[in-house]
Amino acid sequence: MGCRECLAVCSSGAIRPFEDHIQWAAADCRYCRSCAEVCPAEAVEFIGKTMTVAEVIAEIDKDTLFYDQSRGGVTFSGGEPLMQPLFLMQLLDTCGKLELHRTLDTSGHVDTRTLLEAATRTDLFLYDLKHMDPEKHFRYTGVSNDTILNNLKQLSRQKAAIIIRLPLIPGINADEENIDRTGELAASLPGVIGIQILPYHCAAEAKYRNLDLKQKATDVQRPSEEIITSVARHLESYDLEVKIGG
Repeated sequence: MGCRECLAVCSSGAIRPFEDHIQWAAADCRYCRSCAEVCPAEAVEFIGKTMTVAEVIAEIDKDTLFYDQSRGGVTFSGGEPLMQPLFLMQLLDTCGKLELHRTLDTSGHVDTRTLLEAATRTDLFLYDLKHMDPEKHFRYTGVSNDTILNNLKQLSRQKAAIIIRLPLIPGINADEENIDRTGELAASLPGVIGIQILPYHCAAEAKYRNLDLKQKATDVQRPSEEIITSVARHLESYDLEVKIGG
């Protein structure tokens, strides 16, 4: 519309005039939401908002009828939910009092004590296992897998129920050696009740564009059905229950 209402209320200088249009500088944005509140055309949108434990529980409560019928429950995901440990523990405790099944989706790259504390309040873990090789894990994610593997073993010792989730990415972790090492580890841990194969997809491309970020994995393709089936059968040979997709 060219009304420039957002430009007038932006106190951080993140919204700037540029020739015949307006630009948004993500690095300068404080995410105060003022621009979205004044935009008459709703052209500015924020995804997510700050909520209290009570507000989240109120949202959960709206679907309890479905939980009762499906025997489902609540999954805490992210991002990494354990990055907000106090808030998460309060939510897990409250859901426990409501007798709701609690699932926690985690990367495992978290403080061990926090993870084990969450385990006393959690019925099921969805645990990401991206790569078994420490050097390759660091190369592709920026962190070592030492903490992740140690935490997985610690959870197993605590008798937590765990489903390992393997994001399958051709050329990165779909090779036979990595699948063998993943299967061997999973089969050795009594708490692991299965593996989910999550084939890589390009659904995040629009998010990168909206956030004005450069996507680095532009040459990575979704694995073929042949690769997915082969990996699934390989993991099944370790006497593991394997499912494809979330």
